[in-house]
Amino acid sequence: MPKKDVAIVIFDGVQALDVAGPLDVFAAANGFLPEEDRYNCILVAGNTQPLRGSNGMWMVADLSFAQAQQVFHTVLVAGGPNLPASPSGDALSAWLREWGASAERYGSICTGAFALGHAGLLDGRIVTTHWLCSAQLAAQFPAARVEHDRIYARDDHLVTSAGVTAGIDLSLALVGEDHGAALSLACAKALVVVAQRQGGQSQFSPLLLTASDAGTPLGKVQAYVMDHIHETFPVERLAEIGGVSARSIARLFISELGITPHEFVENVRLDRARNLLESTEAALKSVAFDCGFSSPDQMRSAFQRRLNITPQQYRGNFRTM
Repeated sequence: MPKKDVAIVIFDGVQALDVAGPLDVFAAANGFLPEEDRYNCILVAGNTQPLRGSNGMWMVADLSFAQAQQVFHTVLVAGGPNLPASPSGDALSAWLREWGASAERYGSICTGAFALGHAGLLDGRIVTTHWLCSAQLAAQFPAARVEHDRIYARDDHLVTSAGVTAGIDLSLALVGEDHGAALSLACAKALVVVAQRQGGQSQFSPLLLTASDAGTPLGKVQAYVMDHIHETFPVERLAEIGGVSARSIARLFISELGITPHEFVENVRLDRARNLLESTEAALKSVAFDCGFSSPDQMRSAFQRRLNITPQQYRGNFRTM
């Protein structure tokens, strides 16, 4: 098997962990591989002058876009906090269209998906990004099929990951594709990270949503639902808990959290169900009722709609006991 050239695209303001995480995964893999099979990782940027990451770290690219005129095995664009609001530049877009898309596989880590979008490489493709930016990615590139709740996604040659540390999960998956699951697991153990989270696993919990002040209507509703998830919550009940009208509570959820009250309740139920499926042997019927679903079928429908997986499959994939 020939050595694989892996290009990681960097720029001023890049998220350092989006770069270091994948590099360390491929470096760990090299420790288990014979010389001829190892990854050759190359940092590529607009030029080879020092650039500063979002955390203040200095980096230097190995090759400029003008120098990196070759077909790579893998091309990944790192993310950065400024990418969603700032176009990535014509030079990067042109290089991605010519050399990124010609790679055996290409894609992004975290908000690097926005650079792919500006290059026209997301149209009609299933993609993911950091959960905080997924709605913005879908709005900016409506032809893309954005999966808001995925650790990573693959659509033919295109691979994309969720936020920051999910780049490690994606890179472990790529190592697994190239050299098998046993080597991928060995890399995870060497890096002391959780053995690869799968692409269908949820990337965030409702607890990570912006928490409202406890005394506000929205804050009261959030706290009550999380503590009483087994109850039923029509919007009128949520309005009663918040001390406002049904119309007002619906408006607050949309304006402050970007989701409907029903979506919030379902997210909390799914999060609780995922935790139980991962950590207990409870029957699916028991999990469904404990989490407020009216039946196992309703829970199954929610899992398939949101995570594209059944509760039974989820337990089989992510069981921790």
